[in-house]
Amino acid sequence: MLKGILLAESLRIGTSIEVPGLRTTRIARRDVTGSATPTQPPVWTFIEFEAEDDLAEDLADRLAGALLTEDGWYADFTVGADHVIVFANRIFRYRRGDRDARREAEAYGRSVGVPDHQLDWND
Repeated sequence: MLKGILLAESLRIGTSIEVPGLRTTRIARRDVTGSATPTQPPVWTFIEFEAEDDLAEDLADRLAGALLTEDGWYADFTVGADHVIVFANRIFRYRRGDRDARREAEAYGRSVGVPDHQLDWND
């Protein structure tokens, strides 16, 4: 079972993500004033989701096409022993615990504006 988190604020206006079998398991709003960058809103909507493992590629592709290209947004999920990090138009998938592959995803995140303190996905 794949499981992950998407921030509603990271989606481009007018975008829709439709993946049959994708289930929302929790929606929560949080004040992230201390974590948000000056260009990000101070309150985020966390959408936790799950789906069968075989939907991972389709979900990653759809997220990559729906995320904002500015302000350093990303979504992530785990599938089996892998971690999938999705930026606008770029997907990283690596075995959890693979430090080199994680560093590559982190470096890319920094290059698109993700501050170090937001590169906090769990492996």
